[in-house]
Amino acid sequence: MASEAAKAVPLTCHGHSRPVTHLSFSDVVDDNQYYLISACKDNNPMLRDGVTGDWIGTFIGHKGACWQARLSSDATLAATASADFSAKVWDTHTGECLHTLQQAHIVRAVAFPSQPRPQILATGGFEKKLMIYDLSLSGNDPHSDSSSPTSPTFKNGNINASNPPGFEIGVGTHKSTIRSIIWGSNQNVLITACEDKQIRWFDIRARNSIASYTLDGPIGSCELNPSMSTLSVAAGKTAYFFSGTAPAQLLKSFTLPKEVASVAVHEGERKFVTGGNQDTWVKVWDLDGDGSPREPLDVWKGHHGPIWSLGFSPDGKICASGSEDGTVKLWKFCEGAYGLWGSR
Repeated sequence: MASEAAKAVPLTCHGHSRPVTHLSFSDVVDDNQYYLISACKDNNPMLRDGVTGDWIGTFIGHKGACWQARLSSDATLAATASADFSAKVWDTHTGECLHTLQQAHIVRAVAFPSQPRPQILATGGFEKKLMIYDLSLSGNDPHSDSSSPTSPTFKNGNINASNPPGFEIGVGTHKSTIRSIIWGSNQNVLITACEDKQIRWFDIRARNSIASYTLDGPIGSCELNPSMSTLSVAAGKTAYFFSGTAPAQLLKSFTLPKEVASVAVHEGERKFVTGGNQDTWVKVWDLDGDGSPREPLDVWKGHHGPIWSLGFSPDGKICASGSEDGTVKLWKFCEGAYGLWGSR
């Protein structure tokens, strides 16, 4: 399937002016529709139609590079993490900023629980703190930017800076920058990927770490597949695949010829894709193959810079890639006609 689908010309999504740092899909919403959001060093995350790649809108407000962007499962909200020391939550229908969560340092990661229009957000970054915020306590003006956790505006109008609508999970656990946060199917468990080469699992109720795993190299990416069954991690020259439900349970790992900057898995096709920081290609590998493969099943060429983020659409029919070259590409990963690709 992969070799046949790869013959289709990828869709190239222009609009960003600097490197794309992260991308992610929503779940399928009405009528087989889903959406894609991309983060970029140009400060301006973009929302797109996930099937066609058509631009829908740009979220304007950050004053520094945007490192990560995620959509709620129903695509009604977007969350972004920025070098301007803030995380923001946006209304995807109006494009307006609903909440600004000011931090003391660069924010690298954000995550929503998998639920419609969630009112909880997790953040992390250079502060080395995994924070949880209750967005419902941030104020009664949905268009106000005054809802930072250090100066919250509550519905009664009182300001209580000593009791912000947020709390830290695993105080003192992280020893370096948090690169990614994952909120899986168990809404009581959060996963972090940290620059100290550790993947950690946290119980939100107990507010502490319940498991960890040490990787062999610096972490490039850490993402769940659309069904939330597998956690894919790129670190050094290794692609790791953990259970999406059992903390720290390693399912399989692959040592690849070159360093891996990003990875995504397609369980239905039993394949995974990688992007590197030493070339400009997306490589397709056999998930059931040898643990030290020398050659990929397929190579997708088209980018002109390293590939920092990869992800499969919720229906598994598209793979999206975000690159240093400032573009997002959509690669067909199915047989026959789909979206803007006609039948072959």
